[in-house]
Amino acid sequence: MPTDEDPIASRADDDRDLYDVATWEERTSLDGLSVALYWLLTRSAKAGVVLVAFVGLLAILGSFGLGLLFDPAIAILLGLSVVPALGLAVYVYVSDVTTGEPLSLLVATFLLSILTATFAAILNSVLQPYFRPLGFLGIVVFFFVVVGPIEESVKLLAVRLYAYTDNRFDAVIDGAVYGAIAGLGFVVIENFVYIAQNVDMAELTVGIATLGAGDGIAALRALAGPGHVVYSAFAGYYLGLAKFNPGNRGPIIVKGLVLAAAIHALYNTLVGPVTGIASGLLGLPQVVALFGFVVVFQGAFGYILIRKIRRYRDAFLDTRDAVGADVEPELDEFEQ
Repeated sequence: MPTDEDPIASRADDDRDLYDVATWEERTSLDGLSVALYWLLTRSAKAGVVLVAFVGLLAILGSFGLGLLFDPAIAILLGLSVVPALGLAVYVYVSDVTTGEPLSLLVATFLLSILTATFAAILNSVLQPYFRPLGFLGIVVFFFVVVGPIEESVKLLAVRLYAYTDNRFDAVIDGAVYGAIAGLGFVVIENFVYIAQNVDMAELTVGIATLGAGDGIAALRALAGPGHVVYSAFAGYYLGLAKFNPGNRGPIIVKGLVLAAAIHALYNTLVGPVTGIASGLLGLPQVVALFGFVVVFQGAFGYILIRKIRRYRDAFLDTRDAVGADVEPELDEFEQ
């Protein structure tokens, strides 16, 4: 079985200096320069990603008019559309039985997910025309090959850019928390784009009529929102698992992304046909049929997510109690 040490390092005694032979540490000025350059390059790469995402976000918002960001009616619609997703993200947050996650990391992840979502918006728009001529089959392939993988990757990227590298990301379950927050940020910007595209601003006013604007766009987007939180919480959980299992980091992250992308793509594939069939067979309004499908589909995978979180919680509490049981006899013996 391969080891993490060179054969020389594994066999040599502690008195032998193997610096620059089989081991390495920062000693010389050149070493210090190398460390500094590496730090600069990695931070510059992250800053570059954020900068490109920010420019993309400005371009998307600019296409609708930046004034929409400050429109009270838009704010009401957007707020209503993200309530279910917010509720689910909060549930994942409070389910963390380890140390509470700092507000700074939560806010940073939320904002970064809004930025990284622009990559998905651009790539989806560029690639969709290549699949559309293939009809329904092409759209299904588009969901599984492009939409699911890209959207789940950019949400996970928001976690990876900052929270993941922080020492306060100190438990596997933290990945699910930050993944859920990233999903919430994605919902906010996606819903904003949908509302801006479908609502007639000339007729939009603050009031009860706002609820029905754009053919009930807030209600429709509210139904889609929780899914993003569920998908990215799954992927985030495996990102957390990868952080504490570095020997298998790559496969674990891929597993989480494949799982999240597959659920995401399956939802996109089924939501239209199933809603249409249910509406026709049962004589239900489209919105009612859609609501029923969302409750069943997202509820099923949400339940699986909750069970995974509870399994972690139970293991955490059991091991904590076991440690306490091991320590108590030693204290009693010492006191005697």
